[in-house]
Amino acid sequence: MADVKPVDELTYKEASQELERIIRALESGDMELEESLASYTRGVELLKSLRTRLADAEQKVSVLLADVDGMETLVPVEAADTSDQLSF
Repeated sequence: MADVKPVDELTYKEASQELERIIRALESGDMELEESLASYTRGVELLKSLRTRLADAEQKVSVLLADVDGMETLVPVEAADTSDQLSF
């Protein structure tokens, strides 16, 4: 995993696409142990970053929603599922 951008310099889309590539590569089972561990570590960093960005975006949307009088109000929204469990 040479010459990778720091996670905080990636856009949301770039981070998401890189995470998808890492997941596919790990699932293939073709990597050596050391490369798998490095990829897994990078994937965890990307996932944490994506979750944080998504939570920040959800908070901004909540703050920006206005009621009919134009007054800013906080409207509760359901947070994204951040569990690590996969459902099929």
